Amino acid sequence: QVQLVDSGGGLVQAGDSLRLSCAASGRTFIRYTVGWFRQAPGKEREFVAAVSRTGTTRYADSVKGRFTISRDNAENTAFLQMNSLKPEDTAVYYCAARDSYWVRLEVNDYDYWGQGTQVTVSS
Repeated sequence: QVQLVDSGGGLVQAGDSLRLSCAASGRTFIRYTVGWFRQAPGKEREFVAAVSRTGTTRYADSVKGRFTISRDNAENTAFLQMNSLKPEDTAVYYCAARDSYWVRLEVNDYDYWGQGTQVTVSS
């Protein structure tokens, strides 16, 4: 089992950058695939990015070229670097983990979730 604490959100202007962090408890973090999802008001939670235990990454088309997911297994932490932020990126961002090598894009494929961190991008 793993517990996740995500942080790093804030209020920024369009074009700015933010770096989200996802700190995990437990010594088995390395075996988990880690994903980032987001949920805007009135919308369903959607996939943003994921990274497997070996570093394989997947991105939503809406963030490709702007966001980068990474992980530091020695520090039990995953990151989401968000550049060139747009107002439509405004949402609560959640990190999530699944105990599998395979990267998946669906909310239901992830077993563990952080509490969420708010990202607000003003125009």
